[in-house]
Amino acid sequence: MTHPLLMDTDTLQERLGQPGLVIIDVRGKSAYEFGGHIPGAVHSTWHEYSDPNAIPKGLLNPDLAQIERQLSALGISNDSEVVIYSNPFDNWGDEGRMFWMLEYLGHQNLKVLDGGWVKWTAEKRPFGHGRETPKPGTFKAKPVKAVAITKDELKLIVRQAHPQTAVLDARSLEEFLGKEVSGIPRPGHIPSAVHVAWNTFLNKDATVKDFVTIKDALQDKGIQDSQEIVCYCTGGVRSAWLYFVLKLVGYQQVRNYPGSWWEWSRDFACPVEKDIQGLQKILGFNESARPS
Repeated sequence: MTHPLLMDTDTLQERLGQPGLVIIDVRGKSAYEFGGHIPGAVHSTWHEYSDPNAIPKGLLNPDLAQIERQLSALGISNDSEVVIYSNPFDNWGDEGRMFWMLEYLGHQNLKVLDGGWVKWTAEKRPFGHGRETPKPGTFKAKPVKAVAITKDELKLIVRQAHPQTAVLDARSLEEFLGKEVSGIPRPGHIPSAVHVAWNTFLNKDATVKDFVTIKDALQDKGIQDSQEIVCYCTGGVRSAWLYFVLKLVGYQQVRNYPGSWWEWSRDFACPVEKDIQGLQKILGFNESARPS
């Protein structure tokens, strides 16, 4: 599929080794080093850029100079063309998180490999082992605050009617309805949020589904491209993949909430809704089977 934010496997293989091209593998370290990776790809995960002093794991490190050093060490400069990939069936949308983070930091030439490692290996394309040591880049951050939203900003939105802003919850339906999750103080969802599961946008070969199909599914949920869209999940990773998909299909005003439920549920001034009856229904809860 041809799109400014996607690269297909044929094109990437043709361009391997090209000056100015940086390929980032966002899978786990062992998968990258020992399971093989696309030739020349460097390794990095979203965890490396989290605020080390914050309990909510999705918040970015406020030390931008440190992030600049990390990204430069990967060979990234502001004029680099960056292609991000993962195993789309074995993560939480990590390629979307790296895409969103780099876009937030001001990088303007970003793509995700359509089909990722799944399609690359299925097509028996070349791969390498071990860790790559690229020539350092010179990346300088220029944050684009319009693609992120803070807890306090979102709190103001949901405290009143907001027809021009749609809040999307990218987690599982069980989490959205109120399933208890270890380490999360309060289950449930942000009031008025629409559930849009992050993992419903891929074909069997791990490529992104037809854009018309995706757009129709979003509009069936009442999500219009004239609205501002706010995405959240647990830690801003699954929601960042949803953010990427929305950008793919033409939504212009999209923001990711990096603190997400890790942060929101810890602030008891933030409103929370649950649907326990809905949760019991999808979990197959049988009231008559409960012990007396």
